[in-house]
Amino acid sequence: MDQFLRIFLPVYLLLFFVAALGGRTYIVWKRTGINPYKLGGSESAHDLVGRLFRLISLLVLFTVVVFVSFPGIYAYLGPILWLESAYVRWTGVAILIAALVWVTAAQAQMGASWRIGIDAEHETELVRKGLFSISRNPIFFGMRMLLFGLFLTIPNALILLAFGMGEASMQLQVRLEEEHMLKLHGERFEEYRRTVRRWI
Repeated sequence: MDQFLRIFLPVYLLLFFVAALGGRTYIVWKRTGINPYKLGGSESAHDLVGRLFRLISLLVLFTVVVFVSFPGIYAYLGPILWLESAYVRWTGVAILIAALVWVTAAQAQMGASWRIGIDAEHETELVRKGLFSISRNPIFFGMRMLLFGLFLTIPNALILLAFGMGEASMQLQVRLEEEHMLKLHGERFEEYRRTVRRWI
């Protein structure tokens, strides 16, 4: 199982960061001329969440690199041995694959409205089709799935920390984004919020 994961996890992260994040960002930028990446370096709560997202990404990348390339050092990352069963790990792999498909589909359904962060300069459409008809935040829901699936796949203290930080930062970010959408779309967003759950 470890040998499979040492191939699967780097390929998976490459697919996620290139196809699901970088690829969609590039497509929107080429089609609209707008840079969809809106997380800056100010002292605002929004940009603090952006820094947390970057830290979570670094924790995940570091842990996967150590797991793949330095098995001896991985033992010092606090592996949770009682979770390291084939059943749990295969469940994690299945959740990771589902999360990638889910996030990629949700981003495609956002079309030109896709942003990383809050875009206060350009008006974006209120997307209600596809996965957005059952979840107000399907991309963040998929990212929560990803972190949980990764924790089941390689359960250790650093991934558990990344999972906890991800939960806290995404709970904050969705509330910031929903406040922005309420200001932007008013009653249309209020009606959407009444009829569609925040997560699922």
